[in-house]
Amino acid sequence: MEIAEEVIHHKIGECTKSILPVRDALEVLSGKWKLPIIISLMFGNKRFSQIAKEIPNITDKMLSKELRDLEANCLVKRSVYDSIPVVVEYNLTEYGHSLKPVIEVLRKWGITHRERIMGKKEL
Repeated sequence: MEIAEEVIHHKIGECTKSILPVRDALEVLSGKWKLPIIISLMFGNKRFSQIAKEIPNITDKMLSKELRDLEANCLVKRSVYDSIPVVVEYNLTEYGHSLKPVIEVLRKWGITHRERIMGKKEL
């Protein structure tokens, strides 16, 4: 194998190594609703109805599905309190809180993008 071919194969391997973890992260966080749910829970523990009120246009069925997915990925914890009536509360796990710097970078990029592409200031 020539040196140029070896360099190309090395770069392809490094590119693939970079793509896979990003793809994994996007798979866990993909969709219209997961990040808004996570952001809502960054402001504290919430009941189902509180999350639904903070995220316009999400259906109860979709919120329930997304919370289950986030729980399966260890980002959200569902706590059931034995009271009358039964109280169910959702909160971010420590692992879920580890997304805060990622979300902050996305927020800053979104502000810059909005200003650059749409000529609009931060909401």
